[in-house]
Amino acid sequence: SMYDPDEMDDEQRERQLRKRLNEAFKEFCRKVESVARKNGYSFEFDIPYRDLGFTGNPHKEMVSIQPTLNCLCNLTETPFFVVDLSNVDHVHFERVTFMSKAFDVVLINKDFTKQPWRVDMIPNEDKDSIQEWLTDMEISYTEGPMNLNWKQIMSTVAGDDRFYMDTEEDEITPKEAGWEFLRMFGRDDDEGGESEEESVYSENTAQEESSEEESEAEEFDSEDDESDFDGDEELEEQGMDWDDMEREAAADDRRKKRDGDDTGDTRRDAMPLKRKQRPSNTRRDSRPKMKQRRR
Repeated sequence: SMYDPDEMDDEQRERQLRKRLNEAFKEFCRKVESVARKNGYSFEFDIPYRDLGFTGNPHKEMVSIQPTLNCLCNLTETPFFVVDLSNVDHVHFERVTFMSKAFDVVLINKDFTKQPWRVDMIPNEDKDSIQEWLTDMEISYTEGPMNLNWKQIMSTVAGDDRFYMDTEEDEITPKEAGWEFLRMFGRDDDEGGESEEESVYSENTAQEESSEEESEAEEFDSEDDESDFDGDEELEEQGMDWDDMEREAAADDRRKKRDGDDTGDTRRDAMPLKRKQRPSNTRRDSRPKMKQRRR
């Protein structure tokens, strides 16, 4: 518990021990640097950036790796892992996919006859911070979804005299300069090319759609024109113009109205006749029968 005096004493002794060790190491660094200066050597101790540290497997076990101003190192476990950044020409990230939880880092030596350094099984959460650190250190990097055969790649690169040039030996045929061939995805040029292709494709589709709409509109207009043309032809065949057609339509309306009025009058006249005849016949027939029954 936090109120246990024994635990509080242990924590205080641990803090004091850590402080004495730090002071002793600083004193050791100052003495070594002074001895180096007396003998004409330039020697300087580098302090790691703990905030930029990450876990990885440079040899056979997971260790804590921390970058410094001049190197990438792990000195807590043996065998030690130290990479001088001045000897690093390029950094490539392998197994970078949306499905994987970890990736690998390959640090390519400027001496192409030597094999690159590797750090495997780095968590994906540390990728952005490592890339930002490489950008600050002005070290180029690429990334890809698979592991590469670096022995074959380094032998090919070592035999290419125009590796950093963007043309072949004829100085006309274009090629990817340097480590650009390692960019499996994420290159700005590819994104620009894809965006241009998408814009061209969208323009073409828009033009095709507009042309289709225009053709449909023209077909529709042509159908209307044909129908109107056929009606005009019929009228011309009958020898009628628009005024004649209006007069004929008005005459037809009057004729229909008159016919409707005539039929309505005949129906009104016929119904009372039937109503008058029916009761007279029934009464004449029913009276003699009633008298006969009474007798």
